[in-house]
Amino acid sequence: MSDFRTLKAYKKGFMLAMEIFEVSKSFPKAECYSLTDQIRRSSRSICVNLAEGYRKRAYIKHFVAKISDADMENAETQTWLSFAFACKYISEEQHNSLQIKSEEIGRLLGAMLRNPQKFL
Repeated sequence: MSDFRTLKAYKKGFMLAMEIFEVSKSFPKAECYSLTDQIRRSSRSICVNLAEGYRKRAYIKHFVAKISDADMENAETQTWLSFAFACKYISEEQHNSLQIKSEEIGRLLGAMLRNPQKFL
């Protein structure tokens, strides 16, 4: 593996972030600097932390820390999705679909955290 963009977690994280970007375009203007901004930032941070960690994979502690940060951002994204659903900005179907994708990313990140040597 020579590039972080080949990681399954990165690919799925990127697709999730882009889907959230599209869905969040319909959020009310009043949410522009709060929920909309936060959910976009956290979903994008999943990939950013994966990229940073992968570039520092020669240092196992740094790699694990950044993958852990990606997992944290993924959990934050799930929380913002719950708020978006509770505020009726997204449908139950959209919420469930996005949550399922986020949970899959979480499982991939968990596997990376349990087996960092596979990526060094």
